[in-house]
Amino acid sequence: MDFENMNIWCWLIPLLTGLICGILGYLIGKGSSTTIDNSAELNTWKDKNAKLQADLDACNNKLTTASTVAAAATVAAVAPAVEKDHPFDAEAAKIAMRKPIQKDDLKVIEGIGPKISGMFHEAGIKTWKALSETAVARCQEILAGGGERYKVHNPASWPMQAKMCYEGKWTELIKWQDEHDHGKL
Repeated sequence: MDFENMNIWCWLIPLLTGLICGILGYLIGKGSSTTIDNSAELNTWKDKNAKLQADLDACNNKLTTASTVAAAATVAAVAPAVEKDHPFDAEAAKIAMRKPIQKDDLKVIEGIGPKISGMFHEAGIKTWKALSETAVARCQEILAGGGERYKVHNPASWPMQAKMCYEGKWTELIKWQDEHDHGKL
């Protein structure tokens, strides 16, 4: 029996000692720690952040207002100037092309026929100016939408030809079309 009582104490004494040491360590550690109060500094930074956010919002409002006014002024100033710079001269086009030409007729451009012209109209490209500002990759996308039969067409020169039409450079367009085989270099 002595042996069994001794076995319990072998376990109980180290367990109690560890428990007492843990409690004393906790109490000593808690008593020596200090809490730093940064609430005043935090409030200062929050106030600065709020002021900066208000300044940023004010600047964004000024920028939005200024850009809206500038855009409206630019549209008002540029739109009439564009039409004045490049009016369509049907007589000059008729003389150069040797046939009557209607304004914004995409079929004037070498390589564009009635079907392709219709495809471009459906895609929202209805004028020489719009085609002149269209990327060749977009022209190819429109052609690809028409199916396999339109893959043979090469729209690389179409924006450039459309720009000549839009700017009324009919003699240059005729010369370019004569020097190139169906719009190919």
